[in-house]
Amino acid sequence: MEYGEYVRYDGLGLADLVRRREVSAAELLEAALARAAAVNPALNAIVIPMTEIARQRTGEALHGPFAGVPFLLKDLLQDYAGAPSTSGSRAFKDADYRPAVHAEIVKRWLNAGVVVFGRTNSPEFGSKAVTEPLAWGPTRNPWNLEHVSGGSSGGSASAVAAGIVPIAGASDGGGSIRIPASYCGLFGFKPGRGRTPWGPDLGEQMHGAAMTHVLTRSVRDSAAMLDATHGPEPASLYVPAPPAGSYLAEVSREPEPLRIAFMTRSPIDTPLHPEAVDAVERTASLLDSLGHDVEPAAPAIDGHQLARDFMTIWFAVTAHVLGQAQTLLGCGRHGFEPDTLSLAAMGRATRADEYYGAYERVNRVARQLGEFHQRFDLLLTPTVAHPPPHIGEVTTPAWRGAALRLLTALGQARPILRSGVVHDIALRNLRWVPFTQLANMTGVPAMSMPLHWTADGLPMGVQFIAPAGAEGMLFRLAGQLERARPWFDRVPEVARSVG
Repeated sequence: MEYGEYVRYDGLGLADLVRRREVSAAELLEAALARAAAVNPALNAIVIPMTEIARQRTGEALHGPFAGVPFLLKDLLQDYAGAPSTSGSRAFKDADYRPAVHAEIVKRWLNAGVVVFGRTNSPEFGSKAVTEPLAWGPTRNPWNLEHVSGGSSGGSASAVAAGIVPIAGASDGGGSIRIPASYCGLFGFKPGRGRTPWGPDLGEQMHGAAMTHVLTRSVRDSAAMLDATHGPEPASLYVPAPPAGSYLAEVSREPEPLRIAFMTRSPIDTPLHPEAVDAVERTASLLDSLGHDVEPAAPAIDGHQLARDFMTIWFAVTAHVLGQAQTLLGCGRHGFEPDTLSLAAMGRATRADEYYGAYERVNRVARQLGEFHQRFDLLLTPTVAHPPPHIGEVTTPAWRGAALRLLTALGQARPILRSGVVHDIALRNLRWVPFTQLANMTGVPAMSMPLHWTADGLPMGVQFIAPAGAEGMLFRLAGQLERARPWFDRVPEVARSVG
């Protein structure tokens, strides 16, 4: 199969060709491998090839809605038994770490019929909103190679946007599906708390804030994959009510007129790029033309406090993950990034009562958001506050990183925390992406839709946040907006220059 034909189809379309025996799984894999060979050297999206595993799988009897479709795993919390897994960390890479069992979500993807042929780049432990790990180097945006593809699912986003695969594994603990979807012109859907599994080792992650799903070019691929993967497992701590029907069926249903609030102010009062405001306002006009009731409004939430609480929990999670890694690998500080070590030091310096206070305040935010959703079905925001930054633009300044490393090495993490640096770190890191954490911390579903491109030709998504359990509502609206303002055939520069 030639690339020009391969890229015309989404995942379900390719699976249908296999089902009708118009093409084989082996032929699809070779098309994907050829595309990767052409564009991955420029993108650095795929960092761990699994070619022989994939070729062997194409000889098996494959079943499921995506039978025979080429697929990529994110190199973080998506373990494939026997294959290298680094979590974006040089320590794991140097140790050639290989997990013994599949992650539960990987089992479900395989049961859906996909052919996994590689793992995609991710920042170390998914701790940043850009994919620039020291272990593998930066992943570049197919729309402009001088810009980032986002994080922490930046490798997967770059691969899908460049046409290597129509669908790839992703995860989202603070926006890491939606942010790269926005930067790369893709559909990015974060399921609600507990909708997809965390196993086999975890019953939940980050109090249910971190969820796993996929990045796609089409809405229906995302819906069909959620049909294939949702549902509890023996270790599940959260068991949401099952959907009334198929998510895929929801995509083709016209939504009822919805009450949609929109906001164009950063919750942490940092500046928004005019293109971010324009993206929301144009989408609000489109929604109005489709018969929805749209008005400016925002939930009564203290965004600054939520940002601080998010960082407090993030510090603690990083400290725990780093400690687990050091125990597993039998190593010390060597091989881990300086920023990771600093974040972990902050986490170890956080008192238990401070951590629990953050967790309790987040629960109150969930109630406030729930009350807001009594008045509005959905909240529309920019997905990100600015167009994709340039490679290296979000890197911690050398002087700040050196100062933090010195002070934490001297045991001064606690005084740093008390100095108010948490708020400074939150503002510095979240000013690019202040809108996505709300859905994570409250456990509700959210999606980023590629409905806007800047004057420079860079994608900028818009985000919709729904109440708990309302994944179906999001898919109904997503299908309607995809039909009204289609994006599937928009091709990034790397496709034109290399394809």
